[in-house]
Amino acid sequence: MILKRQMSSKELANKIGITPANLSILKNNKAKGIRFEKLTKICEALDCTPGDIIKYEKE
Repeated sequence: MILKRQMSSKELANKIGITPANLSILKNNKAKGIRFEKLTKICEALDCTPGDIIKYEKE
C-alpha cells in the first residue's frame, strides 16, 4: 500500500507517529502485535482498510 500511495516509509512513519525502525519491524512481519490505534493511523494515512494491509496465515 505504501508503494500504491507513492509514499516513503519515512513519510508514513512520521504521519503515524512511530520511528522508521518500528515501521520496518511491522513491514517485515517481525512484530508480535499492533495496537488498534496505530493500525487506525496507518489505515488513515494510506486511505485503506486493515484487510488491505493485514492477512491471516496459519503457522
